[in-house]
Amino acid sequence: MKKIGVIDIGTNSMRMLISQIEGNRIINSYKTMQITRLGQGINEGEILPSALERNLKALKLFKEQAEEEQAEEILVFGTSALRDAWNSKDFIQRVKNELGITIEILSGKQEAEIGFMGAIYELSQDALIIDIGGGSTEFIIGDKDYGILDMISIDIGALRITEAYIKNDPIKIEEVSAIKEAVQDMVRKISPKFSPQGSQDIIGIGGTITTLSAIKQDMEVYNSERIHHSKLSKQDVRDILNRLRSLNLDERKKVKGLQPGRADIIIAGTIILKSIMEILEIDNIIVSDSDNLEGMLYYHMEKKSR
Repeated sequence: MKKIGVIDIGTNSMRMLISQIEGNRIINSYKTMQITRLGQGINEGEILPSALERNLKALKLFKEQAEEEQAEEILVFGTSALRDAWNSKDFIQRVKNELGITIEILSGKQEAEIGFMGAIYELSQDALIIDIGGGSTEFIIGDKDYGILDMISIDIGALRITEAYIKNDPIKIEEVSAIKEAVQDMVRKISPKFSPQGSQDIIGIGGTITTLSAIKQDMEVYNSERIHHSKLSKQDVRDILNRLRSLNLDERKKVKGLQPGRADIIIAGTIILKSIMEILEIDNIIVSDSDNLEGMLYYHMEKKSR
């Protein structure tokens, strides 16, 4: 039996999964997360010095926690912000020099693949998976037996859209309309390939979607067991958006189920999901708390067993 740590350096947050492994089975695991905003200023295409330092500090803490838990391996990967920033090599090199950690930068395709592995592992045979992150959104059609059949990663994410469109607090109706129009234009382009087919399950992963489930459930403390396999309807998403858009930032921070660190970007994330569900004609989405962290772990275990 061994322990493995997996760290996801995302655009909005840094998350860690520590799992106890027996053979090719996960026996026990837990997650931790910090809002680290590596993608602050993402639309300018660079990692800001303050964001670099903030994420370096968080990664050092996560590494220490994994070592205290006696993790034998620590897998670290980065997604949209590290893909896009012209100076991401500065961050990667500092992490290597100061912490002895090598970061694997996932392409949009790789990010979709491990998100697919995490989400479909125990939920479905055949599914469309929607992963709304801070910097990008992935759409993946796949099957447990045959793997990914089609996928795309597009540059709409909760933090990216917030920084590009939201300048007022509370948000103005014109800003809501501008976000909706921009997102719908991008989703329409991919809709012929990614509209749900037949009995295909629709699975949602990522911080926006799990947060909306927590808000729907008035969750005082995040409970992954209640989140995992929960459902969000199109009407649920509309109702939550109507509730949040009238609140200012301080008021949103007090909403049950909404982590204060996510309160400034949740409206953009909600508009993204609402627009996707409307364009792709999705009535209900299954929420998965298993995502690219678990997917990276499954991928690593499969590779080791070959």
